Amino acid sequence: MKKAKDIMSREVKIAHLDMPVQELASLLWENKISGVPVVDDEGKVVGVVTENDLVDQNKKLHIPTMVSFLDSVIFLESAKTFEKEIKKMTGSRVRDICSEQLFTVDEDAGLEDIASLISEKGVHTLPVLRGDTLVGVIGKADLIRVMSQGENPGQK
Repeated sequence: MKKAKDIMSREVKIAHLDMPVQELASLLWENKISGVPVVDDEGKVVGVVTENDLVDQNKKLHIPTMVSFLDSVIFLESAKTFEKEIKKMTGSRVRDICSEQLFTVDEDAGLEDIASLISEKGVHTLPVLRGDTLVGVIGKADLIRVMSQGENPGQK
């Protein structure tokens, strides 16, 4: 069974927290990739940013439903979610739009575990780590490539 280190892309493009959004868009477009790991000043992976995060900046703003009751306003949806959506839509730096929830795998993770994580968590870009060090990245295209070569995680 193949492992993360067998299928990952080793030439990893990264984004820094303070990278301008326009520079990120150019990085993704010029390299024909759908996402990149985000690193802090020490080079530690702290998030992932994808094409979807960029597209979200141009979507319509959904105003949460609210009810006025006895001089109070009650949100029927999460006000925090609304705040995050506004921050993401108006963000000018990678730190403003990157995913806060980070999923990673160790370089020895098996293909089935990788496929399950990508499918169940909706992950587009999966950083591969050796300890705390970024050594590669796996995207959906990497899984499709492996499947085209005859290895299917769901079949024995």
